[in-house]
Amino acid sequence: MNYLLNKEQLLALELFREFSEKEVKPLAQKVDEEEYFPMETVKKMAQIGMMGIPFPKEVGGAGGDYLTYVLAVEELGKVCATTSIILSAHTSLCCWPIYAFGTPEQKEKYLQPLLKGEKIGAFALTEPNAGSDAGNQQTTAKLVGDYYILNGSKIFITNGGVADVFIVFAMTDKSKGTKGISAFIVEKGFEGFKIGKPEKKLGIRGSSTTELIFEDCKVPKENLLGNEGMGFKIALQTLDGGRIGVGAQALGIAQGAINEVLRYVKERKQFGKQIGTFQGLQWYIADMITKTEAARLLVYNAAIKKDRGILTSADAAMAKKYASDVAM
Repeated sequence: MNYLLNKEQLLALELFREFSEKEVKPLAQKVDEEEYFPMETVKKMAQIGMMGIPFPKEVGGAGGDYLTYVLAVEELGKVCATTSIILSAHTSLCCWPIYAFGTPEQKEKYLQPLLKGEKIGAFALTEPNAGSDAGNQQTTAKLVGDYYILNGSKIFITNGGVADVFIVFAMTDKSKGTKGISAFIVEKGFEGFKIGKPEKKLGIRGSSTTELIFEDCKVPKENLLGNEGMGFKIALQTLDGGRIGVGAQALGIAQGAINEVLRYVKERKQFGKQIGTFQGLQWYIADMITKTEAARLLVYNAAIKKDRGILTSADAAMAKKYASDVAM
């Protein structure tokens, strides 16, 4: 698939692959078995500019594009799904909405340190009764003087226990339905905001996935992202980019499995032969490779369209859906 990549992207791919093999893979077993968050890896990613890949240098980013970012998520996913999703949630779900909808002051205060890897980001939309039905938000935000007062809770928040900056969605006017949802930039230390219980997971166990609790949480009114009532629009546009990131992660998991299979069938011998010479196994491997290449085309296509400003929600959804199916 390298014919789709330019010289800069090929150089970046080489960097991401080498980094993943040398810095990420050796920790992967510990990360999964011990539910260990690899903070030292995050710091190393920050040092080489991976925490702000698809953002202009003028705002503190690496000056890359979305396809380059997808390459990074894919390479990380080949060796450690946890590290892959840390980068994906930080970039697609927290940094991007601030870049797209934030004020100059918000970008200076929050986006720059996020892109430099000085802070970690998270995205808080899901609630116990508002998963796919994102419009059924129960968390509320009421403007009182110079602060919005948030009350409610969120669940399954990726990076929840380690993030410094959260994009949080809450109802500012329930009578307006989805048009009454607003988005806020919330800092970890804000009064009335606390991290709830970590979620127990069957996979991606090193990812810090937690509940968030807001009890009269005071958010400065200047931390409103966009205008009141824009939250649902911000969420949907952000999730389109997030789906590409999830697709890239799934693509990496699938390719990582293929890499391990190809290694194993050359090592394992039965009846005096490498098992990779058995036609029955070759059929399975051929199917794996074919489906993964098809998934790669969908994911790269979505990333390229996002870079060109012509991405549709269907493009992002197909990339996520198919790549996830292939990975499983």
